Amino acid sequence: FRLHESPEEEPHILLECDSGVLDAIQKHLKLYKIRRKVNIAPCLDLSLWAVVPGERAGDIASSLTQCADQALILTPDPRTEVMGWRLVTKKGANLSEIIPGSRIGNIQDYHRHRYKQGVPEGVKDLPPGVALPLESNLAYMNGISFTKGCYIGQELTARTHHMGVIRKRLLPVHFSAPLPKDGVPEGAEISTEAGKSAGKFRAGGGELGIALLRLANVNEPLCLNLAGDRVKLTASIPEWWPKAASK
Repeated sequence: FRLHESPEEEPHILLECDSGVLDAIQKHLKLYKIRRKVNIAPCLDLSLWAVVPGERAGDIASSLTQCADQALILTPDPRTEVMGWRLVTKKGANLSEIIPGSRIGNIQDYHRHRYKQGVPEGVKDLPPGVALPLESNLAYMNGISFTKGCYIGQELTARTHHMGVIRKRLLPVHFSAPLPKDGVPEGAEISTEAGKSAGKFRAGGGELGIALLRLANVNEPLCLNLAGDRVKLTASIPEWWPKAASK
């Protein structure tokens, strides 16, 4: 998020990240600042909120606009409209004043909404060094530029994009029974009824999750293999994807 309002001001950028890799990101950024006078520091006095649209989404939008002066950051989620808004406040802020009539949920509610919509977030959904940007649908979520200068992995990403052939993508999945509470092993195999590999599980909770699947197998009955047990699941194409996105 850009905090400065004009090019004449000293630039101030607020970076939202997975808290589990806060130290690693700071180390990575400091490595590349070279000798420039750039200060990089965590903002531990801030709180991040996701304002998820519900049945009264229009009313919430109006409330957000009226109370914008109480928030440090208040903006539509840049990934997709179905994720609502991102709200950054000082710790201890009264959310009922900023968004009158809203209900404060918990982090499980947020993740259930993400999984239902097939929106990846954080290092569990997007393992560093493993997840590929196009397979992770970042091109659908304003996460890739095909016009800017060089970045790590640009050549592979641009070539794959222009060839237009992406055989696997992260997709929302719905399980026939809730997942075990002790979790599912990272990268657990997902197969077709015939036993052919269809992809890998990434993350989930309850009966919802997200998985990297072959698009050719999306409409087939699928199974998650768990220590000898097989949990049936179905995958779907998110409605917010571009209409020609299933190619």
